[in-house]
Amino acid sequence: MTSFDSSPQLSIWRALLALTVVFVMLATTGWTAVRQHRGATSPLEASLAAWERGHIDGRPLPDAGAPADRLARFFASLTGYQRDRLAARYPLAVGNMNGAPVRLRYHANRVALKQARAIERRRMHDDRLSPVGKQEAERRMKRFGVMMRPGRQVLAFDPMGSGRMAEVLGDLDRARRVSVIVPGVDTDVLTFERTQRKYAAPVGMARALHGAERRADPRARTAVIAWADYTTPVGLGVDAATSMRADDGAVRLDSLVRALPGRTGVALYCHSYGSVVCGVAARRLPDRVTDIAVAGSPGMRADNVSGLGTSARVWAARDSDDWIQDVPHMEVGGLGHGADPVSGGFGARVVSADRARGHTGYFEPGTDSLSNFARIGVGAYDAVRCADGDAGCHDGISGTTAA
Repeated sequence: MTSFDSSPQLSIWRALLALTVVFVMLATTGWTAVRQHRGATSPLEASLAAWERGHIDGRPLPDAGAPADRLARFFASLTGYQRDRLAARYPLAVGNMNGAPVRLRYHANRVALKQARAIERRRMHDDRLSPVGKQEAERRMKRFGVMMRPGRQVLAFDPMGSGRMAEVLGDLDRARRVSVIVPGVDTDVLTFERTQRKYAAPVGMARALHGAERRADPRARTAVIAWADYTTPVGLGVDAATSMRADDGAVRLDSLVRALPGRTGVALYCHSYGSVVCGVAARRLPDRVTDIAVAGSPGMRADNVSGLGTSARVWAARDSDDWIQDVPHMEVGGLGHGADPVSGGFGARVVSADRARGHTGYFEPGTDSLSNFARIGVGAYDAVRCADGDAGCHDGISGTTAA
């Protein structure tokens, strides 16, 4: 792990320079980014509004925002035919409804993807769109088609704007351990999965982790969720320098975790700005979250692990070539994200990230970071490799907690 210059003057100048850059971004791009998210009605919101007015065989539908356990009881009271009718009638509402059976959500989101794909196909030939707009419509149409392929398990989908999406790998209903990937900036429906640099995208991260978990413990029943179901910051403007997007993401992440089937343990893997989301969410997350692992973190909006207010084990990894180490870890007037999670004073369990490549390489096969994340995911804590050969990341953990 790279050492840091302890000169107070150098640290102050670096901090001032970073804050100056942030304020310039705020003045030139930030307010525009904020304005662009106002005043638009999401297709998901429209579907939820229709649900609120709906009935099934004369029976009123429950509040879509009701607790997940209440919604689960409602769906359990229906016949399979009735559930399918609701998925066909309100696909976006059902597909994003915490408490609905996960397989019904997969089915509903397949219907919603098919509808969104047809819309994008029409937009490709809309002469009111610029050539760039038509190209984006084509890209979205193709992405939605890929996500409709057999075997894809889409747990959440909203086509509004840049879009939100989540996908499950494995059997979520039968899993004994669940891992959730929380990505950072510039994640949307088009970057959810990549052909090039595939392990820098949520789907690639999730596939790599799922495979590594099975190798770490072939007997473990695990599921991994590629969770891009929050509006991430665009670029490194004001959204990325504040917790604005993380505040909303934290609420959504908490809702996801509370609605997962059963009582299985959950591990969160939070990359880059995703670690800000996890830091903000940590205090409210249920006890079933046993582990929070951050990689390439700009900070977690806390001075130390105690400040996160969580009983979960907190792990941190950073590659020596990751540019994030040069970002001042501080928070002033809402700008910045606080202390460095890999610093000694923060108190996280710092694990090796050897062979990772830069800021987006933590889930590359063959890296220590991926191997360590997999061991955390299956509960093989005694096999985790600490950073710099220091066994301190095992403190307070006795043996292996199997999945």
